[in-house]
Amino acid sequence: MTNEYDEFDGPTVGQMDLEDRTTLKRVDGLRTELEDITEVEYRQVRLEKVVIIGVYPRGQEKDAENSLKELAALCETAGAQVLEGLLQRKPHPDPATYLGRGKVEELAAIVRAEGADTVVADTELAPSQRRALEDAIKVKVIDRTAVILDIFAQHAKSREGKAQVELAQLQYLLPRLRGWGDSMSRQAGGQVGGQGAGMGSRGPGETKIEIDRRRIRTQMSKLRTQIKGFEPAREAKRANRIRSAIPSVAIMGYTNAGKSSLLNRITKAGVLVENALFATLDPTVRKTSTPDGRPYTLADTVGFVRQLPHQLVEAFRSTFEEVTMSDVIVHVVDAAHEDPAQQIKTVREVVEEVDARGIPEIVVFNKADLIDKDRRMVLRIMEPDGVFVSAKTGEGIDELQQLIADTIPEPDVEVTAVIPYEHGELISMIHKSGHVLDTDYVESGTRIHARVSVEMAARIGQFIEH
Repeated sequence: MTNEYDEFDGPTVGQMDLEDRTTLKRVDGLRTELEDITEVEYRQVRLEKVVIIGVYPRGQEKDAENSLKELAALCETAGAQVLEGLLQRKPHPDPATYLGRGKVEELAAIVRAEGADTVVADTELAPSQRRALEDAIKVKVIDRTAVILDIFAQHAKSREGKAQVELAQLQYLLPRLRGWGDSMSRQAGGQVGGQGAGMGSRGPGETKIEIDRRRIRTQMSKLRTQIKGFEPAREAKRANRIRSAIPSVAIMGYTNAGKSSLLNRITKAGVLVENALFATLDPTVRKTSTPDGRPYTLADTVGFVRQLPHQLVEAFRSTFEEVTMSDVIVHVVDAAHEDPAQQIKTVREVVEEVDARGIPEIVVFNKADLIDKDRRMVLRIMEPDGVFVSAKTGEGIDELQQLIADTIPEPDVEVTAVIPYEHGELISMIHKSGHVLDTDYVESGTRIHARVSVEMAARIGQFIEH
């Protein structure tokens, strides 16, 4: 007989393999403890020591291992040392303790043996699950969402970015405030005859946890107002670009796929490039031009990971506006990653969530210098129209720039005009916002043949040759 699993209740015929039932599976290659003492001294702090855990159903072991490796990279980016990675095969996480009860005891023994001070679960834990795990293993327990929020808090630089991160953190914290039991209750003010509360239970009328919740809600309201206050400046910049009829291109992709490196390679922008997750949080917009001279803007946006917390998508909606208002999305994929299909799926889910699904997409397989021909063939089958580039070596950059040029919209109107020499500013404006096809110099001025926006055509209407 084969082992089959009921959708809800686990094995319906036979039992799990003995090994699966008696031990947690250790995932190799996740330990990140530093060996180089100079690097430890450079960080100047003793890093938090963590054990990471996950649960996966039958048939999804490889995907679970990839997810756990990503969590290890997240923990390292947040400033922790990963000591162990542990997986349990189980149809569904335990609703009380996430891992099965027997495995919780095994986890506690591993935590003590390794000297860990934190356990990180590869999911978003319910508040009750986190409390039950902490009570059982006697160390701090956090989840994947908390790690991502912590990284965002470390990397946000602008006032708007910091406000967005704080709002997301408070949204996450609010349902997770831990009470202190009946002894802290101050609810029973006044007379409580017959309620069993009586003397010693009366107080000011609010528990400490309710005060904390009220303060959090007040702060969240202030932050939303503050974030809304940043909108006029952002709208003014965007309106200026739209008025100038300059096409916009947004770079999206998984975190650490090389988006900032690609932006630097195309525009020479000098944007921070760091081999770390979420090095870019605040969008960077740079102006560049196509090979035939048409200007466009290129925006670098925040990266994504699987299970990106909903609070962050909501809080960073203003950041994602750069995507929703763009003419083209350049979707950057790490060609050397173990699971590029999952990365592509994750990014496209977020694109759909921010209502940007109808925007033309160019899939770019970056880090092409790190893969062989067989790998390229697999990726080509996955995305037949994808382009292979290397931001490091420059491979494929010319092809990508031409593809962008072919995809961004052309200005609306083709005109030929003779602009008097004293109106040189109009020539400059046409070069900035239009596509100049030909230029000639005659006695009465500069004859220019170009594609321009409707607004620009109206502005130079008196000089257009009919």
